[in-house]
Amino acid sequence: MTSKPRRSYGSGTIAGLLTLARGACYWPDCGEPTVRMVDGEPVQNLQIAHIRAFEENGPRFDPTWSVDERNQFSNLILLCTPHHKVIDGPRSAEFSVKLLIRWKSAREADGLDALEGLGDLTKADLGEMIAEAQTELLDRLGPALDEFAKTAPDLASLLRLVTNELADPRVHGFGISEDALWALNDSAQSLSHLQDSANILAQAVTGLQNLEGQAKALQAAAAEARSAANALSDARYGG
Repeated sequence: MTSKPRRSYGSGTIAGLLTLARGACYWPDCGEPTVRMVDGEPVQNLQIAHIRAFEENGPRFDPTWSVDERNQFSNLILLCTPHHKVIDGPRSAEFSVKLLIRWKSAREADGLDALEGLGDLTKADLGEMIAEAQTELLDRLGPALDEFAKTAPDLASLLRLVTNELADPRVHGFGISEDALWALNDSAQSLSHLQDSANILAQAVTGLQNLEGQAKALQAAAAEARSAANALSDARYGG
């Protein structure tokens, strides 16, 4: 009995699709993200779709392609559920192999150019590439810090100094991750009212700084009141 062919994708193939998808469905201008956060955990949001159908009766099936070829990276794209149903549904004839290959090439071109020759990279080359990526990240973070500076200029300035130092590969290897930078930004947001809070605390301290003297005065007044009350009692009862 002939066993049914199985869909099988290597970890490299899946990583390549997720990386070269540039974060979204391969359908032009779709924008549906590759990953969504569910209860704080990342969940793959797109489906692996075949340019040439995996099943013999599927759309765009090519009998000259083996099972392994149908499973390989060059025959795969990532699509959101609605668009996957469209290209493999009743309208499948509208989406030729040539068209889907064009989608794949357009989406992956920049990423493939960047990855070309990675196997020949030295440690220094890789470090330089990561440093450049970190610089691009800081460029993206800049506008957020500029907005933050409108409400808390001193804190924004301090945050900018911290992120620049931490991202300097000469100080901390290859810098810090995007998640870490955004965590710093979130922390700064939560501290945006620190200056106002500090002023309130300062006023409270000023109001309390003479508390000890006031307490002593109240104690003396109470003693005098007790003494006067005792004197009146003695006078009234002839004590």
